[in-house]
Amino acid sequence: MLERTFVCDICGRERPWDEHTEFDGQDLCEGCLDTNTVCCHECGERLWTDDNSGTRDTPLCQDCYDEHFTSCCRCGELIRVHAACYEEIDEYSDRPYCPDCFQTLFRDKPIHDYYYKPEPIFYGDGPRFFGVELEIDGGGEDRDNARTLLRIANAEEELLYIKHDGSLDDGLELVTHPMALDYQLHKVPWEELCRKAIDLGYLSHRAGSCGLHVHVNRMAFGITEQQQDAAIARVLYFFEKHWEELLKFSRRTPRQLERWAARYGYKEQPMEILDYAKKGYHGGRYTCVNLQNRSTVEFRMFRGTLKVNTILATLQLLDRICDAALCLSDDELRTMAWTTFVSGIHPSQFPQLVQYLKERRLYVNEPVESEVDA
Repeated sequence: MLERTFVCDICGRERPWDEHTEFDGQDLCEGCLDTNTVCCHECGERLWTDDNSGTRDTPLCQDCYDEHFTSCCRCGELIRVHAACYEEIDEYSDRPYCPDCFQTLFRDKPIHDYYYKPEPIFYGDGPRFFGVELEIDGGGEDRDNARTLLRIANAEEELLYIKHDGSLDDGLELVTHPMALDYQLHKVPWEELCRKAIDLGYLSHRAGSCGLHVHVNRMAFGITEQQQDAAIARVLYFFEKHWEELLKFSRRTPRQLERWAARYGYKEQPMEILDYAKKGYHGGRYTCVNLQNRSTVEFRMFRGTLKVNTILATLQLLDRICDAALCLSDDELRTMAWTTFVSGIHPSQFPQLVQYLKERRLYVNEPVESEVDA
């Protein structure tokens, strides 16, 4: 019996049928298939090599390139859309840069655009890392001022960068790299930074337009997605159950929170709140606990401040809330009163937090007088 064969439409050779592949209406042998076609790195669709919209190492169909990728306007490197960097003056995002080219061209630019996201530098021991975004306003979106603040923050290590923020009238957004709590408390020169910002004419609490936002990495809540979801659900429940106390802590007005950091609404079970949040019915990223970032959970409830004790107290509070979400069961969290929660915060371990709780009349002991915030 004669072996079945075919003739390759590209090379013209007769080949055994078991090497046959039909693609785009043509009969191809294995060699011509490998040489003349590729599979899209994203969706797996096979396409002609000449129709590859990506690179040799990362082939892409046109649809996947358009949806997920762009190319550096300087070096041509393929980059994912979320990793592209743009100049502040590039209003329509027409000139994307890869992070390396952006740093090379604009490394002396002290104020980056709103979408700037450098490769994060992690400081301290994990698994829990805090990234702070502090908005300051009224002193100008001024490059010299930004350079002054950066010299203070990054005198020994690259701890902080500065971004434009369209929600501010005439100010800056200070952003730290992710750090362990101890690093935020003792390595970031918050005292000198806040003092210099005030000297330069900036306000934060009194500006009315500013927030203090804190990101915590999702891996801090567990290794698997299921573990993370369970702990994050308890975080959401804590915020809903103790909303009045946290509102007082935040120094925000109810109207400000409704606009910038809305609540999800109380439900009996933590997972019910998380399920509601995941469906995106309420607020988008403008929620008290923003879950729309892939790698972090963002706490947006707190008003901006240039009072160092308030910054450190906010970080310590979030650390204790994360501990409660990880260590307590759903039932234990439901039955825990605010007084029980704060009574477990020891002054020797969290002095700034205890001081602030007393100032806001949220601690179990007598309140104390607070300083005027800037």
